[in-house]
Amino acid sequence: MSLYTDWRNLPPAARNTVAALGNFDGVHRGHVHLLDTLRMARPDHPLSVVTFDPHPRMLFRPQDPSFRLMLPDVRAAALAEQGVDHVFQVPFDAEFSRLSADRFVNDVLVNSLGVAHVACGADFAFGHRRTGNIECLEILLAPHGIGLTIVPQLSDEGGPISSSRIRRLLQEGYPERAAEELGRLWSIAGPVMHGDQRGRLLGFPTANIPLTRHLEPARGVYAVRVTLPDGRIVPGVANIGRRPTINDGRESRLEVHLFDFNEDLYDQTLSVALIALLREEKKFSSLEELKAQIAADAAQARSILGI
Repeated sequence: MSLYTDWRNLPPAARNTVAALGNFDGVHRGHVHLLDTLRMARPDHPLSVVTFDPHPRMLFRPQDPSFRLMLPDVRAAALAEQGVDHVFQVPFDAEFSRLSADRFVNDVLVNSLGVAHVACGADFAFGHRRTGNIECLEILLAPHGIGLTIVPQLSDEGGPISSSRIRRLLQEGYPERAAEELGRLWSIAGPVMHGDQRGRLLGFPTANIPLTRHLEPARGVYAVRVTLPDGRIVPGVANIGRRPTINDGRESRLEVHLFDFNEDLYDQTLSVALIALLREEKKFSSLEELKAQIAADAAQARSILGI
């Protein structure tokens, strides 16, 4: 898979693809349905995705809390796993946001990417102030002989599968239900940072990983599986929150204790998959009470993970 972070001056090998349009945050089952539909409709061309970074919402509503299901490099890897040949990650800045609908089609899709066919969902909007819709897209593509496939949203008994629906499930503390919508476990990936080593003093050393632009799920303690850089998967227990017993910090963090593991992980990038929420965040009256609860949490996580 080839990743391009500038839509200008692309090599000839990146042209003449069939392109799926969208943000693809989470690369969930609905996104996979879109890709599969496009692949079956036009198997005669390489498959590509035209997406954006940062997410447009981050430009227009910078005051909003972080909401990303996955960061761009993880998204690109997930798209590669789905057989996407080219990912065009368009930089979405103030200048790009001012492109009119017709310039987006002519400058980006036609002249730069040279797409052969396009697919998107029925709610796809584009161009300055989202003035372009699917009817507009079809009209603008037609003179260039470029077809358009509109793919209905994939639905289950709960309704259409969407990134916003998955975010709500995570924020409500249902990672297992979010995993069903995603088609995989939801993970937070990031480098291990130096902390205050408070966990070590409590008998449970932790790897501290900043949430950065990830969505913050329900605060509390989770059973987790951690993927190391070398591909090993280690079970563990993790806390997501502000550690109210130790300090009333304003910044949430992910702290994960890996079971039966004693290796240096500083500066390594881990991927922490949430399996189940064990309990909500709670303030304890003493460190001894906290230590006893952590031991109980670890025992419960081991049981859930089948250790």
